[in-house]
Amino acid sequence: MSVRRHRHSRSLARPAARAVARGPQRGAAIISALLVAALAAILVSGMLWRQQVQVRRIENQRLLAQAQWIARAALDWTRLVLRSEADTAPGITYLGGAWGMPVAKTRLSDFLGQIGETRAQQGADTWLSGSIEDAQARFNLRNLVSAAAPGALQLNLTQIEAFARLLQLLGLNGQLAKNTAVYLRSGLAHSVTRFQTGATATGGTGTAATTSSTQQLVGGAGGGANFTDNPGLSDADTDSAVAPLLMTSIDALLDVPGFTPDAVARLRPFVTILPTTTPVNMNTASAEVIAAIVPGMSLSSAQAFVARRQTVFFHNLADVQLALQGAGAPQSSVDSTLCDVNTSYFLVHGRVQHERAVVDRMTLVWRDPLTHTTRIVRVRDEP
Repeated sequence: MSVRRHRHSRSLARPAARAVARGPQRGAAIISALLVAALAAILVSGMLWRQQVQVRRIENQRLLAQAQWIARAALDWTRLVLRSEADTAPGITYLGGAWGMPVAKTRLSDFLGQIGETRAQQGADTWLSGSIEDAQARFNLRNLVSAAAPGALQLNLTQIEAFARLLQLLGLNGQLAKNTAVYLRSGLAHSVTRFQTGATATGGTGTAATTSSTQQLVGGAGGGANFTDNPGLSDADTDSAVAPLLMTSIDALLDVPGFTPDAVARLRPFVTILPTTTPVNMNTASAEVIAAIVPGMSLSSAQAFVARRQTVFFHNLADVQLALQGAGAPQSSVDSTLCDVNTSYFLVHGRVQHERAVVDRMTLVWRDPLTHTTRIVRVRDEP
């Protein structure tokens, strides 16, 4: 009897032991399944996230490309404005022209509605803004170096003195003018533009226009220290195997000995660097630039000259001569290589906001004074 009970108890204990042994295995299997499911979810979410980032990147590239094309179209429209303005008033560029009117932030659909459908929906999320600036309203640093013959680069004393006066008006050291001229000449000596023989003043139809009697300095001579200690700035071009880069922006002045970031910031609104030598447009120049290029003229007289210009613009250099005398400038002939009433170079500032894409661009445009056709000189995207 006892033997049977013992066997019966053993037979009952086996299933219980199996159930107890099976419990941890089942729990481990459940945990493993959960871990696999979690790992799979992480992998899938990572793939989806990377796919979404890739799609977003492609979409941003598409929006940026569209914004750039819109900017190109706006630039073409600006060039048309410049050409039509020259056709309307040939030989004269003044601030009251259509080119001088800035475009406030405007929907592209408003422009499309004017030239296409009245209720055009294209461009509803695209905004345009911009302005045109007369590049010849500033002092052109390229004028510091002239070429009497192809390849014969010389320092222009008259322009160096004008730039020195501008520096002094802005509270800077006038000696930096010659430093800039020598640095610029060294950069031009290894560029294709060294074969230019100078620019002829265009647009000056006044009888007071005279032939320039500009004095020129051969090499870097002309009083003062030489620059033989600076690589690329020596008076003899053959002394140095290293030459500075060609100056294409105002920021390049930081490479000229003596200039600081603060000095460049002060000069930025008043100077520019253009591909060729150009006169200053007296219809658009600031008082500081006018006082610099007109010998013996004070800043207060230049400000009076600018105030008078707000009511009337100048048709020729004879008008400029009379206005300068009325403002108290010394009675002297107007140099047609320094002054003019027309402009060939313009800076076009444009901003396109196309959904998330934003394009800020500055373009230098040249307008032919005879045919009034325009050419794009250089394009720079602004940060």
